[in-house]
Amino acid sequence: MLSRPGMANFLTTDLYGLTAEEYSLGRSNAEVVELMIAAGIKVIQYREKDKKARQMYEECLTIRELTNKAGVTFIINDHVDLAMLVEADGVHIGQDDLPPEKVRKLIGDNMILGLSTHSPEQAKAAVASGVVDYIGVGPIFATRTKKDVCDPVGLEYLEYIVKNHDIPFVAIGGIKEHNIHEVKQRGAKIVALVTDIVGAVDIQAKVRSIRQAIGS
Repeated sequence: MLSRPGMANFLTTDLYGLTAEEYSLGRSNAEVVELMIAAGIKVIQYREKDKKARQMYEECLTIRELTNKAGVTFIINDHVDLAMLVEADGVHIGQDDLPPEKVRKLIGDNMILGLSTHSPEQAKAAVASGVVDYIGVGPIFATRTKKDVCDPVGLEYLEYIVKNHDIPFVAIGGIKEHNIHEVKQRGAKIVALVTDIVGAVDIQAKVRSIRQAIGS
């Protein structure tokens, strides 16, 4: 699975960036992505729920161009059709989306497939499917950036993943500079912060500060 184009960045990155335009201080998703790229973030997910399909398509075309030039892995959340149309590196789906096995049939062998998980049972199923390249682990803490999010799973689920599974994973949900050390100390290699990064006045300075906090 790690041979898929774009997966190499998962082995060397520390932060997983996500778009969230409503928290981006009036900046467009493309502007924020440019700043995240400049800050050295190697994996970026486009996550938008409330925009029209045409608008998302045009935004993703721009972001695909930016990430291609920078050698950054580009993941699109939920929208399998959009990921295929703009030739993103991968797609990330949730537990209530299409089954991973069916998504893999759609996207073929070259695209990355990520799956959000919230329990040991879901993690086991993701690994057993044989088609998922990485999993999301969370929400670790309470978060307001997703409207339909489940209750926090806590650090215990993160510890379970570290001890029991080798699949690459991204720790996500309510993680900020002040608590990221708790997540890193428990074995998370890749961590997603949303509002802390996209809502920063100076994104590059914020990323430097976060990296200092985790010693990377």
